[in-house]
Amino acid sequence: MSGYGYGDDERTFAALPPAQGGAFTRTWWGRAWLKALEDTALDGQQLKAGRRHARAGAVGAVSVRPGRITAVVKDRDGTSHRSDVLVREFSEEEWERLLDLAVDSAGHIAALLDREMPPHLVEDAAAAGLDLLPGIGDLDPECGCEAWDHCPHTTALCYQVARLIDEDPFVLLLMRGRGERTLLDQLQSRSVSRAARVDRAADDPSGVDVPEGDDGMAGVSAEEAYAEGFLLPPLPAPPAVPDGPGRSPSLDTETEPAPGIDPVALEFLASDAAARAHRMLVVALGASGEGLPGPQASQESHESHESPLTPAQDAVRLAAGSPVPWIAARLASGSGRTRAEMDLAARAWRFGGAAALAVLEEEWAPDAEALARASARLLEAWEDDERPTLRRAGGARWTAVGAEAQLRLGKDGHWWPYLKSGARWSPAGPADRDPATALATALAGDTAGTGGTGEGGSTGDGD
Repeated sequence: MSGYGYGDDERTFAALPPAQGGAFTRTWWGRAWLKALEDTALDGQQLKAGRRHARAGAVGAVSVRPGRITAVVKDRDGTSHRSDVLVREFSEEEWERLLDLAVDSAGHIAALLDREMPPHLVEDAAAAGLDLLPGIGDLDPECGCEAWDHCPHTTALCYQVARLIDEDPFVLLLMRGRGERTLLDQLQSRSVSRAARVDRAADDPSGVDVPEGDDGMAGVSAEEAYAEGFLLPPLPAPPAVPDGPGRSPSLDTETEPAPGIDPVALEFLASDAAARAHRMLVVALGASGEGLPGPQASQESHESHESPLTPAQDAVRLAAGSPVPWIAARLASGSGRTRAEMDLAARAWRFGGAAALAVLEEEWAPDAEALARASARLLEAWEDDERPTLRRAGGARWTAVGAEAQLRLGKDGHWWPYLKSGARWSPAGPADRDPATALATALAGDTAGTGGTGEGGSTGDGD
């Protein structure tokens, strides 16, 4: 439904295009509006003329306010007339009764939120003496053509408004005196107050009736549950992201630990858990994570990995945080690695988590199709006169001839740069989709003299 003005006490809708045949309305409440018009008007010919005006698009922008709708309507000769139709507003007491009826059923509110007029609400209101939809004589015309009854201009306006309330019953409620935002705020406030009263009464269940399902369990319909989601008070603003994780408690007490329990190791694990919780909180609260140190950012990247870590992988993750030497040594020993192998594994982890660790420690053999794709990618990565000489070193590894650099292809299609230090290969940087970029990273490290760690224990080849 088009509209260019929106306020809680007035809404202005742009002129609607001509109506091409068929009925003006498709909903029962839209038809009820037109029935009120047809039952009120004394001259059937005026009704027909107004319907023709509306179909021809002669009604301009429509302004809807409490108790009144207004538009300029043109005759066929181009003469314009300001036309108004007055609708009785509800009193404060009547609105109180209607709000109570609406809050009694979450389904009423769910229907309104879905831009539907719930028939049970209309019926309940009528039973309480409130005619939500207009009846005979409720649409009072005023027109610049000075007709004393409905004329073609006010009739055309009513037909056009029928199309508006067809799409949004809140238009009708605005005529009765309440804007959408005010109405929904009042419904929410009443619902929250009622829920609070029920909660207070919960301490005395004898005074509260709780509807039950066939199995004796309390429940609500899906429609009511949907509406309750709207009626609940808004969530508080999320807390600010803390600057860092909290300090883990000290386990150094006078009481001797149980056999096999190492308090210092437990403190280390508690600190790691706090750091991981902080990283998760940064992500959950929508922070960018750009302030995290490099190794922490890499670990955070991996912690969203679908597969849980094995103990050997988790040992590398812990070692990548640069713990004190004796803890690093225990992590290496516990994961079946030498200290030099753990240093290389931790270096790989910092560049790319479990994926980087797999490229370091596991050699896989691509099938014919994957190998063909990799070879084609290597050919496309450089111009003919710039392409380095690469020799396949088994599996998914290619060594640059004449340089201490190597490319390793991961199972995910990323290329990893490696540098040789002595007889061992060491990770030289993060992965890249482009093998040329990955090789440039390795060669830059080689030029800078940073290839390898001098402590290597890689399981790679020595080519």
